[in-house]
Amino acid sequence: MAPSSSEHPATPSLTAPAQERVRKTIFDLNREFSEFLGITHDDLRLLNVCHEALLQGSERFGQLFYDYLFNFSATAGVLTEYQRSGHAITSLVKKQQAHLVGLLSGDISESNAQTLIAIGKVHYRHGIEPVWVMGAYRLYLGHLRTLILDSPLIDNAMCKQPLMGVVSKLLFRDMGMMLEGYWDAAAEAVMHERDKVRDMQSHISSLLANIPQVLWSVDVISNQPTYISPHTQKICAMDIEMPIPCLNWTVPDDRQIVELAWQQALQGKQVEVESRIRAPEGGERWFRRLFRPFLDSAGRVVRVDGLMEDVSDSKEAREHLRRLATTDVLTGLPNRTLWYDRVTQAIAAARREHGRHVVLMLLDLNHFKVINDTLGHPTGDEILRLVAQRLKSVLRESDTLARLGGDEFAILLPNAVHGKADAERVAEQVIRCFAEPVHYGDNEFYLGAAIGVTLFPDDGEDTDTLVRRADVAMYAAKQSNTGFLFYDSQADTNTAQRLQMSSDLRHALKREEFELYFQPKVSLVSRRLVGVEALIRWHHPVQGLIPPALFIPVAEQTGLINAITDWVFQSAVAHINYWKLDGLEMPVAVNVSARVFQSPKFIEQLRVILSSAAVPGRLLEIEITENVLMTDFERGYRLLCELHELGLSIAIDDFGTGYSSLAYLKRLPIDTLKIDKSFVLDMATDENDAAIVRSTIDLGHNLGFKVVAEGIENGHAEDMLTQLGCDFAQGYHISYPLPAPELERWMKESPWGLGKRTGAERSKEE
Repeated sequence: MAPSSSEHPATPSLTAPAQERVRKTIFDLNREFSEFLGITHDDLRLLNVCHEALLQGSERFGQLFYDYLFNFSATAGVLTEYQRSGHAITSLVKKQQAHLVGLLSGDISESNAQTLIAIGKVHYRHGIEPVWVMGAYRLYLGHLRTLILDSPLIDNAMCKQPLMGVVSKLLFRDMGMMLEGYWDAAAEAVMHERDKVRDMQSHISSLLANIPQVLWSVDVISNQPTYISPHTQKICAMDIEMPIPCLNWTVPDDRQIVELAWQQALQGKQVEVESRIRAPEGGERWFRRLFRPFLDSAGRVVRVDGLMEDVSDSKEAREHLRRLATTDVLTGLPNRTLWYDRVTQAIAAARREHGRHVVLMLLDLNHFKVINDTLGHPTGDEILRLVAQRLKSVLRESDTLARLGGDEFAILLPNAVHGKADAERVAEQVIRCFAEPVHYGDNEFYLGAAIGVTLFPDDGEDTDTLVRRADVAMYAAKQSNTGFLFYDSQADTNTAQRLQMSSDLRHALKREEFELYFQPKVSLVSRRLVGVEALIRWHHPVQGLIPPALFIPVAEQTGLINAITDWVFQSAVAHINYWKLDGLEMPVAVNVSARVFQSPKFIEQLRVILSSAAVPGRLLEIEITENVLMTDFERGYRLLCELHELGLSIAIDDFGTGYSSLAYLKRLPIDTLKIDKSFVLDMATDENDAAIVRSTIDLGHNLGFKVVAEGIENGHAEDMLTQLGCDFAQGYHISYPLPAPELERWMKESPWGLGKRTGAERSKEE
């Protein structure tokens, strides 16, 4: 089965040295074949003499040759496929004839050997098996033997036997060279595949050495690793004697979980664990280990394959995300999410232990928005950090302090053995945190706090209920200015009602539902009216008259207080102008909240109102509390100076209830001190209150201020204040707050109403 040279595939071009090595190899091989087969010149001469006789019947031999091959399924399939590809068997017949002619030509040259070797390589590439080649040469041999024995052209009996020997030698040479080419091609293919495998192994090794993961495989029968990737050396020393790579480098506290994972893998389970490994350069790194058992056909674990992957960065990223999700970035305290989770856990623990209490506290800073609005959020943020440090200093390690947002903090006492007593003690400690001012830069800030307290199980059985009720208590504490309050179910107003009030407030201005009431302020010298304090009232279309104590806090929370205060000023100056038309100059005092006072637009808005109404500043008085000033004294001082330049009178309201410093007080451009009614109401029966009132009057006069006493409800209080030299008075004993028409009637009918004053009385009042 020898195709022609035209079917030989193109061989890769070789360099000159390579070609020389191939040439020498074929030369040597051809020489060795001739020597070992004993092919001599005499043999070739004999072949030449009988050449014509040997060519007899070559055409018939070619056809018989392929008929023979078609009788075997393997060779028949190759030939059939050859025909299907568009080739003719007749061409193969001619090629076999040509090969037979070449064989009988006696050509044993090196080029002939090279051709035969090339044909053998072609046989390998076309899948022609060596046994087919040997069968073909058996046909050659049979044909030539018959021809030699029967041919009349070879009549010399003495020539037949030697000629048969020559033909056999040449057939063996031809077949040997061809098979040599076949095995060369097979060897080259094997070497090529081996090189591919080696290259692939090299590529895989470099790939495994380059990736940060560690791959390994352990034979559980011998308990020895069969493979450990090169990167292992960069992570830890090779624990060859151990079935688990890098076990000796694993942090001792984590070894048990790794060994447990290994045992589970030996039982056929796929396991994944994370553990720490001591890094060669020092420190520790987190690694994820995967254990994957390999089972044989009987279902037994015979091998465990594994992977180790450094997950330190991703674990740190997950931890960072967890901290972001549970930690307040500004203060470093737990945030709302984490605090709620700890409250829930504490309640669950308390349910298991009969008699155990859990305490929740919600804390809201007083006047903090003023700091943000006036000094900016960076300053406000720093104040919050300082407040957080103070609060932490009075709590136990087992307690949780959290920032819920803005200026709202929360406290959890998970194990309050003494219940309400423990809660009260901690709340008092928290309130004392704010006794001293907070220092930041050149500023001192006096901050108060309102705290709402609830207890499990007294005030609720779940987190949401306890938190909501603590918020109700905190709101009540802020309203009553009492520092902290426990939840009182009887005082719990309907939250939905409060939300409805917030909504209704937004429409009250447009619907003109507000009205100013005026409470007279009289002179205790002339016993005549000297001015009024404007007090807002809300005529709700459904609920009727609503006092400011109920809706002003809601207005503060919703931000509507600025618009409402503008309306109060506009209405006040309108009344001032109305009374002026009757020839009456009536000073009007207006209360200003902390939020309004610290608003950047407050002064300018007030200037516009006065200018547009053409009202002199001396007829308008601003009342602010001392705590508003002391929150940020320097800015408060500047604002008071601007109000003073507008000609307005300035009064400090609720004096004695805050944290005023005399050193600061004497610097302020104020005109009046108003003694808080809480001291006036009980001064007849409480010596301390009487002493405070007396001292305040003396202090005010010594500093050049007028003094007003609020809350006079009887004649005895009036007499005491008159004896103490108080200048002015307000209270129900004189008059309730009145709408404008009733005030005008009161002016005419009341003994405190308008009347002529002597020059001495007017002089003393001024």
